Amino acid sequence: MANLLSLSAHLPEIDFAAGDVVISEGDAAGSIWVLVDGSLEVRKGDVSINTITHPGSLVGEMSVLLGAQARASVVATGPCRLRHAVDGKAFLSSDPEITTLVAAGLAERLNFVNTYLADLKHQYGDAPGLAMVSDVLSKLSQHTGPAAQSGSAREPNPEY
Repeated sequence: MANLLSLSAHLPEIDFAAGDVVISEGDAAGSIWVLVDGSLEVRKGDVSINTITHPGSLVGEMSVLLGAQARASVVATGPCRLRHAVDGKAFLSSDPEITTLVAAGLAERLNFVNTYLADLKHQYGDAPGLAMVSDVLSKLSQHTGPAAQSGSAREPNPEY
């Protein structure tokens, strides 16, 4: 099976400098970016949630698949080059290998989150502030309803 870097070779490449914003939280869905080289930081508000350094990694695919605004910002942490699919939906559906690779990547991320939450529950049980882990795991494993909404239902200023 090919990888996303080879499957995106036909897309135009764009260079970014450190600090350049690739995607801003709240941007309309549409584009998908493929990392060719360099490093990206994913930020939710002012919190860093991920660093992306693997060539062939995608950004923007979640908002395209969900038909929703970008849920996070993506910023270049140094010089980097990305390939740009202006019509992300068309890119995703252009080749079954692309669709399969994206699905596998999303499944890996979900598995990581599930494993992390299960580890939290195992290590801390029902400690204050973590009692919701069981509910989160249950909802993740049983979700078949309407699309998820961004944001949080938790108390904005909990008293721990």
